[in-house]
Amino acid sequence: MSDPSPAPRVSDRLQATRPSVETLELLANRRSILARHLTTPGPDTTELEDLLRLAARVPDHGRLGPWRFVIFTGDARARFGEELARIVQKELPTADEKRLSLERGRLTRAPVVVCVVSNVTYGHKIPVWEQELSAGAVCQNMLIAAHAMGYAGQWVTEWYSANPQVDAVLGLGRNERIAGFIYLGTASVEPTERPRPDWRDRTSYF
Repeated sequence: MSDPSPAPRVSDRLQATRPSVETLELLANRRSILARHLTTPGPDTTELEDLLRLAARVPDHGRLGPWRFVIFTGDARARFGEELARIVQKELPTADEKRLSLERGRLTRAPVVVCVVSNVTYGHKIPVWEQELSAGAVCQNMLIAAHAMGYAGQWVTEWYSANPQVDAVLGLGRNERIAGFIYLGTASVEPTERPRPDWRDRTSYF
């Protein structure tokens, strides 16, 4: 795979459009891979930096950049899993070892995990909803960019995306919430297409 184009500088002239059959084909066939079906290799340091740069090129009304990233690679995945097991054991004292082992291994399902954090500015003229949508766009951009780089991924929430104790472990502020964990790696299985909503049933003209 060739390296992504270098980041343009502020005020550089950009193409208004860039027709690409390859991009349309990618979008038509992109499919998430379950985290448990992701294996090594994952994006290396340089590829991950490129991936985050591309993910961040999203609509952002007010240019607030209302999101940030927390990266988990190597031992950090297991350390976070220990925190998840600790929280479960505290909140659910009857949790057995099978459940605690599941929590310890949450992030080790993939070689690289990126937590996308929605970071909103309250009281700003840009509505909070729009700021949160921008974080969602970052998650989708990351999946598409990873696919184009030759990696597979899954956007996961699960219980630890909405737990105050997890938020504390990650150092989230009062204006922050987790948009999702993006699991990244190499697919160990070939996906099959799943049923999808018929867009025509959900479209009307005003």
